[in-house]
Amino acid sequence: MWRTTGLVAAALTATVAVLVGCASQPSVPVPVPVPVPVPVTVAPYPAPAVPVSGAGLVLPPIAGTAPTTPAATGGVRPGADWTTYHGDATRTGYVAAGPDPVAPAVAWQAPLDGAVYGSPVVIAGEVVAATEGGSVYGLDAVTGALRWRTHLADPLPGSALPCGNINPISITGSPAYDPISHQVFVVTVEPGGRHELYGIDPSGGAVRSRRDADVAGVDPATHLQRGALLVSRGTVYVPYGGNYGDCGQYRGSIVGLPTTGSAPVTSFVVPTSREGGIWAASGPAALPNGDLILTTGNGEATSGNWDHSDSVLRLSPTLALVDGFAPASWAEENSVDADLGSMGAVLLPGTHSALAAGKGGGVFLVDLGALGGVGGQKGTVDGCQAYGGGASAPVQGGGTVAYLPCTSGLLQLRVATDGGLRKGWQAPSTVSGSPLIVGSTVWSLQQDGALIGLDAATGARLVTLSVGDASRFATPASSGNALFLPTNHGITAVRLAP
Repeated sequence: MWRTTGLVAAALTATVAVLVGCASQPSVPVPVPVPVPVPVTVAPYPAPAVPVSGAGLVLPPIAGTAPTTPAATGGVRPGADWTTYHGDATRTGYVAAGPDPVAPAVAWQAPLDGAVYGSPVVIAGEVVAATEGGSVYGLDAVTGALRWRTHLADPLPGSALPCGNINPISITGSPAYDPISHQVFVVTVEPGGRHELYGIDPSGGAVRSRRDADVAGVDPATHLQRGALLVSRGTVYVPYGGNYGDCGQYRGSIVGLPTTGSAPVTSFVVPTSREGGIWAASGPAALPNGDLILTTGNGEATSGNWDHSDSVLRLSPTLALVDGFAPASWAEENSVDADLGSMGAVLLPGTHSALAAGKGGGVFLVDLGALGGVGGQKGTVDGCQAYGGGASAPVQGGGTVAYLPCTSGLLQLRVATDGGLRKGWQAPSTVSGSPLIVGSTVWSLQQDGALIGLDAATGARLVTLSVGDASRFATPASSGNALFLPTNHGITAVRLAP
């Protein structure tokens, strides 16, 4: 899994077809520095050269992306809640109503007690972020001011685990909010490498629930909880891969725990002898019937029967294996650590299809109703080693468009109504962060601290802002007229339009 590194012109359709659907502990207020603005650069420039087939793809206009009416204050104006990685359980990462950027600027920065790897959630005008320092914060979305901080666990030094590259480590996976139980769920690493699921009240930071989140019978220290949590139908799902270096006898797994009450815990372990991590930062996605779609990393098997590593898997809500897909070259990919698990499956709205890509370079179009087993894809293109999570949206007039975080540069893919798959534009290799579509702009956060805004139809760069260095897997959250960005130092808010 970890051994190697490896438009929508003026608007998409106004409505995305949605594919889905304990002890109490007081919060501990602590002072933080007053958020201050930082220098930014707005740098439009011509679209980059497109060295891929399908260049110059012209997409129909997208409805509903005109900038919102400027507020008198010109500051952040929170909007709808942002409850999970890429906005909802489908992980499509598309905000149809925009706004597109008009004089975008950094609104505030809030330094926290550790790096923020996971995408924050935004609940009722409050940004909730979890850190590698072991804390969960509630920040005012308008000003960045601290409302509360709850420290859950002291972080572990990287040396406390048998391998890995996060130091210190505590909360890595993106949190998820359950509006029914009114809890934000996060997973901490505890002494010995154990994992605990906490439910936090976003209104004030109180701990509402706490529960062991490990699979029975495994060595938890060899398992890394990197993938985003998912809340679906009264269950919070927690995926696990391995640490950097692939040490120990870990196997990819996912645990389902009830959001309330004491219902039994469910789990799924990839049926491989070792590895097969479920480690994509975007985590599992949910289908309308509650089934989950996820990707797995390379397994140890390099011959023989398919072991469901290097795969796209469909699981029932109780985590029974329903169906799966793997490239015909799955065994060869296992032998060179070139797995699909580095990026989560990208569901295509309004269809029964998804895209999968990983470290092997191939992009596969699969039918979610019949994944097809080994070699069962419906279409494929080459040239994309991808890490993180992709984004997708319907195109007015038919078909869908997707954006994948390839190491060679963010890639636009167009899927026609007949299932035809072709490449569109590709950004330079310096733009490779997990994308989010807001209106007709695609946003991508880079490790070096640049937030890039690209025209979704042409790939032309519209905006470059300095927001703070970040994890390679970081992706924005969106609410109202702002993006909220996880960085290695805290949270940065970017106002897209005044």
